Amino acid sequence: MLFLILSILCSVIVGVVFKISRKYNANPSQIISFNYITAITLCYFTFGPDLQTLDNNAPLGIYTAVGILLPIVFLFLAISIRFMGIAKTDAAQRLSLFIPILAAWLLFNESFNTYKVIGVLIGFAALLFILRKQSDNNDNKWIYPALVLFGFGLVDILFKKIALYTAVPYTTSLFLVFLISFAVSVFVVLYKVIFSKEKLELKNIPFGMLVGVFNFGNILFYLKAHKAFAENPSTVFAGMNMGVIILGTIIGAYFFKEKLSKTNIFGLFLALIAIVFIFISQLQ
Repeated sequence: MLFLILSILCSVIVGVVFKISRKYNANPSQIISFNYITAITLCYFTFGPDLQTLDNNAPLGIYTAVGILLPIVFLFLAISIRFMGIAKTDAAQRLSLFIPILAAWLLFNESFNTYKVIGVLIGFAALLFILRKQSDNNDNKWIYPALVLFGFGLVDILFKKIALYTAVPYTTSLFLVFLISFAVSVFVVLYKVIFSKEKLELKNIPFGMLVGVFNFGNILFYLKAHKAFAENPSTVFAGMNMGVIILGTIIGAYFFKEKLSKTNIFGLFLALIAIVFIFISQLQ
């Protein structure tokens, strides 16, 4: 249970760091780039990945796709936190679990039981309530959490396909994805420096390192939680998603004074119910 709690904390703290960085006018693109330097270093010394295990059958195309998508989705995450707050962004990120569920049904012909159908339907309703625009807020950028949802959903599908290729250890695959993501993030930063005349600033380094530490911690403790609950992975699945939504909402409301309408709060409540139904469906 400790690993699960630590994973939840690390996931939410990533959002908190992005939120705080805004007060210092830090650059999200540079933060994301420095994040991958830290994540790669921690991944190397923690997992000891062996790239020699890669062979001609390794899904290099999927590695590349995930490596390109991750920094882009991370950027949308940072923008969404800026405009929509931690609570709505965390909820959108966690509701992204419905994308791979729908993909399993539509693309891989996985059977749906009644609980899963109910969970998906409630999840979509929750999303509408969570992202509903407040009448007094004309700068409500709902598109960003929507992109976070679809982006992380697609990344999850691709990671599941990577996990199916067992000839390469999952941690080695993760290390390679981080390397590709770092290369993409550096390209984005250089493009902005050259063409948009952005300046490389030292203040982005500590924020990037913090995001990298907690981003990696989220993955590490999530894997350890699954190992600890090997006979009941649904506990980790439900606990992680519900925990992040609840903690993200509390921190957003009480520490950053994020405004949530009654409609938004009802949507968060529906999101928890949807996750419970998905959890039950996995027990069937």
